[in-house]
Amino acid sequence: MNQTLLNLVLDYVSNNIGTFHKKRIQSLDTLKLDKVLRRKNPYLFKAKYQLTSEQIIKSLIDAHISSAEEGIFGDWLEELAIYVNAQVYGGKKSGITGIDLEFDLDQIRYLVSIKSGPNWGNSSQIKKMESDFKTAAKTLRTSNSGLIVKAINGCCYGRDNKPDKGDYLKLCGQRFWEFISGEEELYSELIEPLGHTAKTNDDLYQEAYAKMINKFTIEFGKDFCKADGAIDWEKLVHFNSSK
Repeated sequence: MNQTLLNLVLDYVSNNIGTFHKKRIQSLDTLKLDKVLRRKNPYLFKAKYQLTSEQIIKSLIDAHISSAEEGIFGDWLEELAIYVNAQVYGGKKSGITGIDLEFDLDQIRYLVSIKSGPNWGNSSQIKKMESDFKTAAKTLRTSNSGLIVKAINGCCYGRDNKPDKGDYLKLCGQRFWEFISGEEELYSELIEPLGHTAKTNDDLYQEAYAKMINKFTIEFGKDFCKADGAIDWEKLVHFNSSK
């Protein structure tokens, strides 16, 4: 492993991982109970025999967190990948729609669409990516007809042992990080620095999480619980689903 590159990556992670944790907290701070309640299935709460305000609130917030964190960290990893490639091959964040990274290697212009993991989209989303690749390649060749362009769907984790998808390559996990850096073991070297300040940052996050649970539990109790403390299911369903 190139020690100079590794040191640059370690410094980048140390200086920027706080951004991920700040955005996690911000995703909680911007939550509104009425909005998340309208997005969730009230019948599922009843079917799961959730009888307390806190049970319902925790399931609402935890579902939001699971979705939000994947996106927030995916964006963070995308920026890390672009930074790594810039150090090695002089790549840059692309200004072309649907393309995240552009770089030249061995007289080939690579266009990279970066995703978190291999199971990132449905068939329509994949077709959109393929269309973006074709449009980008066509645009680049208008000013340089001899330019060789190759499209890459890069996934920061996971596996796909059949990378050749015809019009593009799908490189996941180790294959992706090696492709953008030239370093076979970079994918495993990334794990350790990500945890350096994890506990300190997570303590702050857990404090924000606890406050949100308490706040929403009080609000839910006022709006959707009867005088005896029981959940008013009819009122909750009416709020969520009535005309």
